[in-house]
Amino acid sequence: MSRFSSVIEEDVDLILAELGGRLQALAGTTLLVTGAGGFLCSYFVDTVVALNDRGLKPPCRIIAVDNFKTGLPERVAHLFGRSDVHFLQHDISRPLSPLAQSVGEGLGVRVDWIIHGAGIASPTFYRRYPLETIDVNVSGTRHMLDLARSAGVKSMLYFSTSEIYGDPEPEAIPTPEDYRGFVSCTGPRACYDESKRLAETLCYTYYSLYGTPVKWVRPFNVYGPGQRIDDRRIIPDLMTAAMERKPIVLYSDGRATRTFCYIRDAIRACWYILLSDENGEPFNIGNDRGEISMGDLAQLMREVAGPPWLEVRYEVSADRHYVTDNPQRRCPDLTKIKRRFPWRPEVPLVEGLARSLLSYQEVMLNQAEKA
Repeated sequence: MSRFSSVIEEDVDLILAELGGRLQALAGTTLLVTGAGGFLCSYFVDTVVALNDRGLKPPCRIIAVDNFKTGLPERVAHLFGRSDVHFLQHDISRPLSPLAQSVGEGLGVRVDWIIHGAGIASPTFYRRYPLETIDVNVSGTRHMLDLARSAGVKSMLYFSTSEIYGDPEPEAIPTPEDYRGFVSCTGPRACYDESKRLAETLCYTYYSLYGTPVKWVRPFNVYGPGQRIDDRRIIPDLMTAAMERKPIVLYSDGRATRTFCYIRDAIRACWYILLSDENGEPFNIGNDRGEISMGDLAQLMREVAGPPWLEVRYEVSADRHYVTDNPQRRCPDLTKIKRRFPWRPEVPLVEGLARSLLSYQEVMLNQAEKA
């Protein structure tokens, strides 16, 4: 596997060191990944490719699907031309006939596993594309569930979101999976929050009616290498400020709090869940330690980046809906996943920020050398 980022490569090595034995279940099977050029799902593709390169026999075939509306072709370009990865540019909110034809006739294989991570997750982008956000979350998930049912897959993992909880009451923080949510069905975030909630209903319905082996995860503020630098969420913005030697600008009062989960920890959790028989259920994934305000996060990034010129400023966004319906606190209750699997979040926030910054700097240097 040619290298996109040495940090990602090291993350993948550590994932395989822990889960290599379980991942032997992928031998000789076909994994379909939607959103394969995106932040989260590209890690799955890299993991399987690395597993194949380490001698998985027979190798796992990967069907990597993305329309690259928000995913980045350059994130997975190092995998182009590989015989074990078939890239398919397709919008899964459209009917599945092109996908089914390509999978069935073009490759001559059946799909054994599905990781469905396609979607528009950044508030800046889903508020710009609200109908497309609804379409991929609802129609796209229905298409994947239909494929999972017709193909008789071993397991399907769907990426929901912690946003389905809305802005929980204080007594519901840390937030468990059985919390029903305090979500607005109108407003600038509803297109994402409510369509994700409906997608979960679809997953549960397919499991209840047909026994489709689907499970879903609710990520809480996952960050790390490979996330779009122009994503406009807080950590990519902090990385941009550090690399461009510009002030860190917060378009809020900085008092909202979050816990942040480094991507390697999130991917480890997802592999455990995908390869299990824990069907028809949601799982929180994230970090239940180190809840931090946005103001303190900016100060921590200032320490990680090092230079004294990195100042923190508070401004008002030109986008009048920038903080509308924005949850004030977000922290997961991880009791369920910790009881079911031998998993714990491991990477402290300061280490994850440092690893992320190093990866962004490495990618920027590689791009400059190629220019």
